Amino acid sequence: MNTLTQKFNTPFHSAPFNEIKNEDFLPAFKTLIKISEHEIDEIANRSEMPTFENTIEALAFSGEQLDVVSNLFFNLNSAETNDEMQNIAQEVSPLLTEFSSKISQNKKLFERIKSVYDSRNQLNLNDEQKTLLNETYKGFVRSGALLSETDKKKLEKINMDLSVKSLQFGQNVLASTNAYFKHITNKNDLAGISETVLQQYAEDAKEKNLDGYAISLQFPSFVPAMTYAENRELRKELALANGKKSFDGGKFDNQNLIKEIIKLRQEKAELLGYKNYADFVLEERMAKSPAKVLDFLNELLEKATPFANREIEALKILAKADGINEIQSYDHAFYAEKLRKQKFDLNDEELKPYFPLDKVQEAVFALAQKLFGLEFTEICDVQKYHPDVKTYKISENGNFKALLYVDYFPRKSKRSGAWMTSFKNQYQKNGENSRPHISVVCNFSKPTKNTPSLLTFNEVTTLFHEFGHAFHGVLANTQYPNLSGTSVKWDFVELPSQFLENFCYEPEFLKTFAKHYKTGEILSDEKIAKLSQSKSFMEGYQTLRQIGFGLLDMGYHTKSEQISDIKTFETQETKAANLYPENPETAMSPSFSHIFQGGYSAGYYSYKWAEVLDADAFQYFKENGIFNPQIAEKYKILLSSGGTKDPMELYKNFRGSEPKVENLLKRAFGVSEKKE
Repeated sequence: MNTLTQKFNTPFHSAPFNEIKNEDFLPAFKTLIKISEHEIDEIANRSEMPTFENTIEALAFSGEQLDVVSNLFFNLNSAETNDEMQNIAQEVSPLLTEFSSKISQNKKLFERIKSVYDSRNQLNLNDEQKTLLNETYKGFVRSGALLSETDKKKLEKINMDLSVKSLQFGQNVLASTNAYFKHITNKNDLAGISETVLQQYAEDAKEKNLDGYAISLQFPSFVPAMTYAENRELRKELALANGKKSFDGGKFDNQNLIKEIIKLRQEKAELLGYKNYADFVLEERMAKSPAKVLDFLNELLEKATPFANREIEALKILAKADGINEIQSYDHAFYAEKLRKQKFDLNDEELKPYFPLDKVQEAVFALAQKLFGLEFTEICDVQKYHPDVKTYKISENGNFKALLYVDYFPRKSKRSGAWMTSFKNQYQKNGENSRPHISVVCNFSKPTKNTPSLLTFNEVTTLFHEFGHAFHGVLANTQYPNLSGTSVKWDFVELPSQFLENFCYEPEFLKTFAKHYKTGEILSDEKIAKLSQSKSFMEGYQTLRQIGFGLLDMGYHTKSEQISDIKTFETQETKAANLYPENPETAMSPSFSHIFQGGYSAGYYSYKWAEVLDADAFQYFKENGIFNPQIAEKYKILLSSGGTKDPMELYKNFRGSEPKVENLLKRAFGVSEKKE
């Protein structure tokens, strides 16, 4: 009997990781796809007249176990993968794409959906039901339901090719990241780097059976070297290695894959009647059109550029004092840290002892208790996919609210970065509110023999960011799984994550947890004030960097015909936002997983878009008290509503008005938008 095809007989019906073998996945997918196909056929071939309940609602709840296993498998493939799993993923992705195409191209099913949709004004539906009906109908149309049979076949082939190529892109980036490390035997070459980080480098070298130190391209290893290493040649070498990920012409090179992915996306858009892929994507976003996105990015570019130029000039002065006449991108983090130390007397390595991971996590939990009434209890009876993972039961008023997995440390089997995901969405069915299983995954420095895991302040904000997403999932309280939690418009999804980061800069809150891990001493008022003031430090540079990524993303998805050489195209699209000389040996596109593997294609702008929302939302709290219970309750309603309403309507219900860009400008640069 295959465990994956049965309902899990575990606490909270959690994933039985200890009982699952890799060889279970492929047969489980094949079995569950067949079961789901049977469910779909039953809905499509019913003799009764189509109704909302027997068609739209039935479809929303179909394939439940297949969804569970898909979430489980692809989450593992990101957080605890191996060659065997990656090979299975290459087989499974086309099967799921084919299954999805079969549903969207099922003529009888679409006729029933269209019948309900056409009679929607006569139906007595609530807001969530109206949204589900509209999203279901549009989803089918956007998946080719109105195409000819020939074009449906073409679309199915495109979707299958895209699923395989996107997966391959991510696997290449992971392999390319893992393929490099810098071995150093002379400690003098690592001058400037703290003893804590050096301990980690030494342990990493020991794992490879080497003496001395090993620096990898994993963030907790790479970033401290780029920020603190006085050895400029070392910084240059590491930056080159990082910039060559999947761009070195080797077996993990992604340049041709990018061209293939972009070509397929353009073909898909044209087949469905759109000018380009960005038009296709943005129809379903708050922004609505590429023109509006580009106007938004260019407006921010114009406002941020003078601030960014002033910031870089300040770094050039510091670099010149060290005999560097032309500052390079690989100098940025080093001199930005020097300037930050000079302006605020803040040093990440000095601050890290005040941010042990376990205490920062406690602070996140305490904040969730204060704002949302959530309580966290670590539990040990839930199976885990790796010994590093911890599990928590989240409760509200004594009632089970969600299951939480946290997975904080890097390993070769895990992709880099940080993300929130879910093993199971929330939904309500047959009178039961089925609660979600949420996971937060990061790549922080591991504890060593002598010290716990200590976070840089940037890592503190990263943790809060991911928990912002997590609370969106935890608080979900919708009827249907496909409108639950983070199932919202893509340019709205970053609001909860970026909103939560704001608390990290509030002195009132920082004082509750910024305590030295050895002495318990609270970070001084002076340092806390400076940390709070530092929120806008290098904001011009960071804004231009994000705009550059957004412009590149829009370029790929609106100008597919202009892409002949990846490096040339990247340089052309990002030049308005570039602040440093271009290096012909490096390119970021071949490892730009957000848009070529993740869900951010034609959507990377949404980080800045959501910043307007989060700055405006947090200003509401600031004006009325950052823990204001009435406002927190309204914000909780916004989070619990998921994708059941138009996001702007949800936002206005919370805030009382549309977001104002002046609150972002005020936070970032201390200026206000002048009103005509």
